[in-house]
Amino acid sequence: MLDWSQCPAVESVPGNVSGAWVFRGTRMPVQTVFDNLEAGMSLQEITQVFDVKPEEVKAVLRFASKSLEKAPTYG
Repeated sequence: MLDWSQCPAVESVPGNVSGAWVFRGTRMPVQTVFDNLEAGMSLQEITQVFDVKPEEVKAVLRFASKSLEKAPTYG
């Protein structure tokens, strides 16, 4: 599980989208980026459809990627 509190591009506010991690100052859940990338949308399409900045999306993707580098390995 990622500790999203360490990512400056996002926030979780109780009562806002049920406390889900969202892009700072918005109601757009971070999960929406991953769901739409998986569905085949491009970064450009995501930023246009959901009105978030490319830098914000890249910050979330970079944070997730760096967090995976630190993940413990099993086996």
